[in-house]
Amino acid sequence: MKKKIFNSCFWIFIGIIGASCLGGIAVIRGEKISSIWFILATICCQLIGYRFYSAWIASRVLFIDGRHSTPAHKINDGKDFVPTNRWIVFGHHFAAIAGPGPLIGPTLAAQFGYLPGTLWIVIGSVLAGAVQDMIILFASMRRDAKSLGQMIEDEIGKVAGFCALLGTFAIITILISVLGLIVVKALAHSPWGSFTVLMTIPIAMMVGIYLYCFRPSGVLEASIVGFSLFLLAVYGGKIIHHHPTLSLLFDQQPKLIAFIIIGYGFLAAVLPVWLLLAPRDYLSSFLKIGTISLMAIALLIFHPQMQMPAVSQFVNGEGLIFSGKIFPFLFITIGCGAISGFHSLVASGTTPKIINDERDIRLVGYGSMLLEGFVAMMALITACVLDPAIFFAINTSSATLGVDPVATLKTIGFNLNHQDMIDLALQMGENSLYSRTGGAPSLAVGMAKILSSAFGSSMLAMWYHFAIMFEAIFILTTLDAGTRVARFMFEDLCKFPSIKFGKSRFATIFSSGFVVLCWGYFLYVGVIDPNGGINILWPLFGMSNQMLACIALTLATVILVKKNKKHALITALPLIFVTFNTTFAVLNKVFNAENKIGFLAMAKLWQMRLESGLIIDNFEIIKAKQIIFNQYLVSSLALFFLLILWIIIINALYKNFKYFKDIF
Repeated sequence: MKKKIFNSCFWIFIGIIGASCLGGIAVIRGEKISSIWFILATICCQLIGYRFYSAWIASRVLFIDGRHSTPAHKINDGKDFVPTNRWIVFGHHFAAIAGPGPLIGPTLAAQFGYLPGTLWIVIGSVLAGAVQDMIILFASMRRDAKSLGQMIEDEIGKVAGFCALLGTFAIITILISVLGLIVVKALAHSPWGSFTVLMTIPIAMMVGIYLYCFRPSGVLEASIVGFSLFLLAVYGGKIIHHHPTLSLLFDQQPKLIAFIIIGYGFLAAVLPVWLLLAPRDYLSSFLKIGTISLMAIALLIFHPQMQMPAVSQFVNGEGLIFSGKIFPFLFITIGCGAISGFHSLVASGTTPKIINDERDIRLVGYGSMLLEGFVAMMALITACVLDPAIFFAINTSSATLGVDPVATLKTIGFNLNHQDMIDLALQMGENSLYSRTGGAPSLAVGMAKILSSAFGSSMLAMWYHFAIMFEAIFILTTLDAGTRVARFMFEDLCKFPSIKFGKSRFATIFSSGFVVLCWGYFLYVGVIDPNGGINILWPLFGMSNQMLACIALTLATVILVKKNKKHALITALPLIFVTFNTTFAVLNKVFNAENKIGFLAMAKLWQMRLESGLIIDNFEIIKAKQIIFNQYLVSSLALFFLLILWIIIINALYKNFKYFKDIF
């Protein structure tokens, strides 16, 4: 009885702290607010969500039962289906889903101020993202690890199933190419980061061989040795960075790094999951969780104040980093930190094939998403504690800043000291930090400042390069898992499992090669794009990711409405919100008449420049034609994905009308 009273008081206390901090963040104006409020609000809200909401879903909605045999035990082929320790599965799943979204998205969305992103991350991760991941993982495991497209075909119909397979395969191709592009930008001309990331591959393979061939129960010692070698690789990167000869060897151009990443993706899809993918993701998760924990500790020690306003002047659409109003663009800029469709591919791809016990679904599915939401909050805090003038000087393109960034920012209300930017670049070991767009460099600067303030101000440059390496590893683990998931999807699309050829080793190599070729093409297009690639691919990445979330939520809603209509609301309500928002975003991004927003408007602008003779240099003509082609390409892809989404939704409503008619 005393224990029950204590538990009740404890959770009431956690609830009061969470509500107080979140309420304070929402209403305080005219004074600086400490970053501690954001950490406490996120942790408390997520703890309550995991303890109560996920437990209710697991026991009352899904009826999770440890007596059910998992696909890993039923099939257990030693290659893709392998029963795996729950913490290794958690590490693999978290490493696989936590890509650029929770790092880059909140950093870019800081343009709107700290309040909009904070509310979307906290509410979205607890009530939408984690619920989607958990239910899709459960559904896949109960159906022998079927993919998202296969489950849609079974639950909604063949037309919707084919559209889902085709659409999700196309979407994941775009998603992986963006992941690769961000890694290329992080590692280009970075000997430190390139060496460290490269060394994680043989280290992971050593751990995988040890656990699979020699001591399957030796998870603890393998983890200690592997993580120690990871840290040694980080220190080795510093030696490489300062070595006059070796630094040149690892200081490579973006094109070469892109081809190396393409080759790595092929190996990750072909090799057995126990040899490279699972141990590398597991060990990488140590680095991810460890770094985020250090960040949280540093924030608690240093507790910097937020320099960004709660709501900025750019909510009206005239942003410096990207143009567009807060609605709908906040919700496609911050994707993975609140809800991500990519997670559903992992939850119906590699993860359900390696879970040992069905009761691990709650930890792996719901818990991993909450941890990603916490990562997103750390990224948002890191961006918002920077001086806004410095933040925008780093993240705004050179075309927008012009020849005099100080004067440009002053006209908007930001006082930038040019000498501060010079000093900051020297402290970070960079030549310049102006217009280092994409979010990753400013995130690394913020991380370096926070970590050095708590753990050694004399090591600012080391922390900066450590942060760059951390970002690359963070994203690369999603790329390799995504490639393997895309391979499964392509095999399902071609009906490989039902034919003799599909079960051969050559089929695995062929499908892996085709998948890598597809996303490798878009990666190469992004690398050679005159505007840097990220400016055109990131909006498509955000919209595609959220449309994929809509597809996954549609399936989850259909599954739940057949079990119990009243329970279907837990996915139906997020589905309605995300679908409406994403549809509006796609139509706005494609057809908006402003060339800063609309893809087609930008294409028409460059076409007009060509036809009017304003561009006469041959190189500039080629550049203009490439920009025009890219704008039409992404417009076509965005509309194609939107068409796929609505075909699936309409089919779901039509085929299951008798279940849906009384849901509200």
